[in-house]
Amino acid sequence: MGRVDGYLETERLMLRRFTDGDVELLAGLDSDPEVMRFLTGQPTPRAEIERVVLPEILKAYGDHPQLGTFAAHQKADGEFVGWFGLQPTKEPRTVDVGYRLNRVAWGKGYATEGTKALIDKAFAELGMERVVADTMAVNHRSRAVMRRSGLRFVRIFHEHFDDPLPGTEFGEVEYAVDRRTWEAGRRA
Repeated sequence: MGRVDGYLETERLMLRRFTDGDVELLAGLDSDPEVMRFLTGQPTPRAEIERVVLPEILKAYGDHPQLGTFAAHQKADGEFVGWFGLQPTKEPRTVDVGYRLNRVAWGKGYATEGTKALIDKAFAELGMERVVADTMAVNHRSRAVMRRSGLRFVRIFHEHFDDPLPGTEFGEVEYAVDRRTWEAGRRA
C-alpha cells in the first residue's frame, strides 16, 4: 500500500485509492452471493470487473479527485476488508456514501466506522452540505449502519427494475444528514 494512494485513516482501517492491480480483490469481494444479495443478487463476473467495474472506479478519480471508491484494509494486518465510497450526486455539494465489505469483516463495526469517517471528511474537509445513502428497504443491516453513522431516514421510494431482486416490492430507502445536523452532533 503506497502512502501516496492513502485517502483516509480510521482507528482500525486504512482507505486508499484502487489501482490496476486490484482486480483480484474486487473479484473476490463480488464473488460472494451473500455480499451481493441486496445489490445484484449474483456474483459479478471477473471479466466485468476487469473491463467495466475497475476502469470506472479509476476513471472517477480523475473526474472527481476528492471522491470515489476506496479499498479498505485493516491497519493491524493489511487485510483487505472491502470498499467505501463517497460519490458525487446530481445535487450540488451533496455526496452519496456507501460500502461493500467481505463477509469475514461483517459484525465488527467496520461499516459504521468507515461510513462515519467519510461523512466527517465530506463536511470537515470537502465542504459538502449534505450526505445521502440508500439501500433496499429490506436491507436492515445496512439501515442500522446508516442510523449508527448519523444518517436519518428521509423517504421510501420505488424504482423500476427489469429483473427485480426479492424484496424490491418494499422499495428503496434514503437516509441523509445535512451540515447543520452534523455540526450539532459534534457539539453534543
